[in-house]
Amino acid sequence: MPIHTLILGFVVMTLGAVGLIVFYTELRRRKFQPHPSRDRIFRCKECQSVYTDDPDVDRSRCPQCGKLNEAIEF
Repeated sequence: MPIHTLILGFVVMTLGAVGLIVFYTELRRRKFQPHPSRDRIFRCKECQSVYTDDPDVDRSRCPQCGKLNEAIEF
């Protein structure tokens, strides 16, 4: 068996093993990583409290002081 065939086989097997490890690691990361929250973020203009509420709410009442606030836009 020629030497260049052995080297090619070794390189292909090594790259295949590295590819499988990367694929497996990516599957595990996606499985255990928390999903981003769709909640909207609010900051109270009176007491400066930061809180979240449902994504379909445009104005939300502050849990600390009760003032209605607009969502923060990033």
